[in-house]
Amino acid sequence: KMPGFSWTGFYLLREPQKPGAEPDLVVGPYQGPLACLWLPPHQGVCWAGVDRGEVVIVPDVHAFPGHIACDPRSRSEIVVPLRDGSGRVVGVLDVDSWKPAHFDELDGEWLSRLVAMIYQ
Repeated sequence: KMPGFSWTGFYLLREPQKPGAEPDLVVGPYQGPLACLWLPPHQGVCWAGVDRGEVVIVPDVHAFPGHIACDPRSRSEIVVPLRDGSGRVVGVLDVDSWKPAHFDELDGEWLSRLVAMIYQ
């Protein structure tokens, strides 16, 4: 367990389920309380990581437009994009904390390195 991490897991892009629909994000392996199983396209912190293709650090999730509250106790969040061999974003590592402003740029750097080692 990592101190201050209340939820850690992966959300993976899923191909559209209907013609004309967009991909969505579905929960993958995780550790923590029950997670949102599905995240609608282009909403919330996880989708910000997918859409921007970069680490997203949110010191106060309640102030983030469109935040999806899977656990109402969450106060801060960091999202790190997962990339396939061609560099395409295929999901995110999502880490939540019950503490406000728990994550910083150093967390983003090290989590990005970890994801790069795991997801090759």
